[in-house]
Amino acid sequence: MGRRVRGSVVLVGVAALWLGACATATTPAPVPAPAAAPGKPPPRPAAYQSEDFIVTFAQPGDTPETLAERYLGGADKAWMVEDYTGLRAFATGQEIVIPRRPWNPAGVTPGGYQIVPILTYHNLAEQAKGRLVLAAATFREQMRYLKANGYRVVSLAEFVEFTGLNRQLPQRAVVLTFDDGYRAFKDHAYPVLKELGFTATLFIYTDWVGAGRAALSWAELRELAAAGMDIQAHSKTHGDLRRAQGETEAQYARRMQAELEQPQELFKRHLGRRSPVLAYPYGRWEEGLLPKVKGYGYVAAFSVRRQGNASFVRPLAAHRSQIYSEMTLDDFVKNLNVFQEENLR
Repeated sequence: MGRRVRGSVVLVGVAALWLGACATATTPAPVPAPAAAPGKPPPRPAAYQSEDFIVTFAQPGDTPETLAERYLGGADKAWMVEDYTGLRAFATGQEIVIPRRPWNPAGVTPGGYQIVPILTYHNLAEQAKGRLVLAAATFREQMRYLKANGYRVVSLAEFVEFTGLNRQLPQRAVVLTFDDGYRAFKDHAYPVLKELGFTATLFIYTDWVGAGRAALSWAELRELAAAGMDIQAHSKTHGDLRRAQGETEAQYARRMQAELEQPQELFKRHLGRRSPVLAYPYGRWEEGLLPKVKGYGYVAAFSVRRQGNASFVRPLAAHRSQIYSEMTLDDFVKNLNVFQEENLR
């Protein structure tokens, strides 16, 4: 019931923003058309534009990408055309309405709300080993499935903005994350991500960095960051951050300073900035931990729970879905639900 009420409140807010935008929008102005030949009616303008919308007519071969390039400043905004129209292909001359700005940052509709799956990987190898070492070929198959089926990989930073209602995400948004900091990410995952134009977040625990042949070094992490990958914290030792039985408050405070503050110091020294995001080791957290996490400068933190995230998820208690080596492609696809049906009328 709490989720329904909160979703309804968000929906009311979105409706109010929408009505306000409609009330203040200027009258669409036509884009000038070429002069008419003598004795013939003037040709139809290529597009009509207002502050909020563009109304245009499809040219031969138009796609969401070509329209976004023409009217929104880049093909990377094709999702705005596709999500608003619900179409991937257009007939020549078809009228198309293109939004110039976000129209539903909360992702809430009368029939439910958007959820964003955040996928979690650990290690990769030529062959699978145990549950957490995925075969490189399996990972490649999963990433190509995302690309072929219209999923759009967004950054973790963009997802965090979504939880603050500061960014609208594509309807089929997905976030990719990798835990611990294995060198196999550089060898097996990064080439696939680069090929497909995807990004990912590496959650690293600092005691593991440079600890052996299997671990990424700080220099390699800097290289990956320069190449568009995101590096965030996974604590110092990868120990359980919950207060242990028999641990005094003073002992717990000292341990949390080491686990949460020391990574920040190392991030600043080696990457030039602190980490605003944390992945809880083993996905374990409790309410008493959250003020400490916030106090050390983290604005979002993630468990490992097989569940997507609405815009109104608690940022310090968001969810990620672990991908295991034994999963078939059908099992993988079950983690990609991007909409929660719920009657919010």
